[in-house]
Amino acid sequence: MSWQPTRDLVGYGPNPPDPKWPGGARVAINFVMNYEEGSEPSMQDGEGYTETGLTESSTSSVGMKGRDLAGESMFEFGSRVGFWRIMRAFQERGLPLTVFGCALALERNKLAAEAIRKSGFDVCCHGWRWVRHFQLSEAEERDHIQKAIKSLKQTVGDRPAGWYCRYGPSVNTRRLLVEEGGFTYDSDYYGEELPFWQTVEGKPHLVVPYSLTNNDGKYAAGMVHSDQWFSLVRDAFDVLYKEGATAPKMMSVGLHMRLIGHPGRIAGLWRFLDHVQKHQNVWVTRRIDIANHWKATHPYNGKGLNE
Repeated sequence: MSWQPTRDLVGYGPNPPDPKWPGGARVAINFVMNYEEGSEPSMQDGEGYTETGLTESSTSSVGMKGRDLAGESMFEFGSRVGFWRIMRAFQERGLPLTVFGCALALERNKLAAEAIRKSGFDVCCHGWRWVRHFQLSEAEERDHIQKAIKSLKQTVGDRPAGWYCRYGPSVNTRRLLVEEGGFTYDSDYYGEELPFWQTVEGKPHLVVPYSLTNNDGKYAAGMVHSDQWFSLVRDAFDVLYKEGATAPKMMSVGLHMRLIGHPGRIAGLWRFLDHVQKHQNVWVTRRIDIANHWKATHPYNGKGLNE
């Protein structure tokens, strides 16, 4: 029987390992910009409806006859405007960023792909398209993975070292990534604050967990003010910074171009970036750097966590 994911309710327990972040940092923080616009389910790509997930729309357009032009334009704001606003926020401060890039979306915006290529930011593959992988057959998912790798090599210049599905993986995803080879890690996990190893089909595989909590998706769930979002991520950072005196962890902050890219929301991101930069012993870094650091500092020992 092929490898299947199993549940682990124990993890590292009360004594997590010291990650030994560079410079003795208390927190390793990674900011992620999700580039999805142009790869979402749509009329043009054959789904028969316009995707409105993580937008201002309060109703679903699924089942609507024809195109939802409002929904389309909300996605287009992300690639036309929000992308550049987020890029400026990090580049003006000299801070690194990770792009969770959907391959087809980047094919459809060559200006954005070129800006990412020149930026030095790393690209973690967010799929061929922004679709739910757990709804794909195994053959379809394998095909999507292969298409995404080929596409990102062409648009941003390198094959992706990381992988992250929309919301959650299928039971086949991690096995298919190991089967394909060439991936340093995946981020399809929300239950940990440190990376960990798994053994998949007899091979070592690193998981660098992500967060839907420290994420601007809260705006689509009813959060209104940038002060609310700023308070949420600031408090998370402050707790991790305090705990990091004895137990350093990592923090992921998820950003969406069509959400936090709006003026009234980017202000909260500005405040948070400035707050982080006021602290010493913080490693603001790319996701691939966290993965490579973990591989070097906590190498695979022949078994995964709790195996």
